[in-house]
Amino acid sequence: MKELGGYFSLELNQERIGTFHSQGIYLNSGRNALEYILLSLPKVKKIWVPYFTCDVLLEPLKKLNVPYSFYHINEQLELCENIQLDSDEYLLVTNYYGIKDEYICELALRYSSQLIVDNAQALFAEPIKEIKSIYSPRKYVGIPDGGIAYMDNGIDIHRFDIDVSYERCSHLLKRIELGAGAGYTDFKENSHKLQGQPIKRMSKLTRVLLGSIDFGYIRNKRRDNFKLLHECLSSTNRLLINDLESFSCPMVYPYYTSDCTLKKVLIENKVFVATYWPNVFEWCHEKSLEYKLANNIIAIPIDQRYSEREMEYIVNIINTKLYG
Repeated sequence: MKELGGYFSLELNQERIGTFHSQGIYLNSGRNALEYILLSLPKVKKIWVPYFTCDVLLEPLKKLNVPYSFYHINEQLELCENIQLDSDEYLLVTNYYGIKDEYICELALRYSSQLIVDNAQALFAEPIKEIKSIYSPRKYVGIPDGGIAYMDNGIDIHRFDIDVSYERCSHLLKRIELGAGAGYTDFKENSHKLQGQPIKRMSKLTRVLLGSIDFGYIRNKRRDNFKLLHECLSSTNRLLINDLESFSCPMVYPYYTSDCTLKKVLIENKVFVATYWPNVFEWCHEKSLEYKLANNIIAIPIDQRYSEREMEYIVNIINTKLYG
């Protein structure tokens, strides 16, 4: 019997718990979702990893002593070459910015069960039957941690403890009461806390928070904001973006520019744009394409907090910088 009476907890709608990615395996981080997949595979000879990716993906590879090799991508954010896989080798590919759904489906046909899809930036991308994939919901919504894995015949999830997340929520609460700047240090500290965490099941708190979210609204709002930005900025965007119907829901609007000062101008105007990914500057030569992508693609926020008004504000900043 659960406790009855006493003080109240946060009033969160729990009707949707377990309905989003209902067939996925709920874990405590995206990197640990990858670790779960690796642990479930009978043998891994090598993993092929893109140079253009977040370094946290190497954490489970190093932890499990899985050999890996890097590969390059092109300006369309696709493979430069047709990588030939030996038996027990796997190709890890990224659904960049949540706009490469269609291409990922093509790779699934080519590589089948030897493909692992990193959907950390593509929360709404449909899992592909018999294809292993990972998701990181906190890239899209305000939760302290959590990851989702898709893996047929994976190891028993109940062998892992349930995580506890209440100590990782200060940045979420501070942003509401004090603003983004006040909570930024806590946000960075929370990200640091996720490093080296043992694989666990997703915490009760994170599951309840996910269950309180209207993901249909979020998807529609993000797509609307992305569409508005693309209509206004596509003529100066060096990145070729396929039709909006070719992907489910983007994480950001990736604006590829040759103006290296534009990011600084946006930040000065309180448009906070992340760099994906700083580790690429250490991994790659400054003349490499990956270095240029990390340096020159501006990840413009399009999320559910914002409306047409904010998108137009961003467009005006960019156009003023470009045209005076």
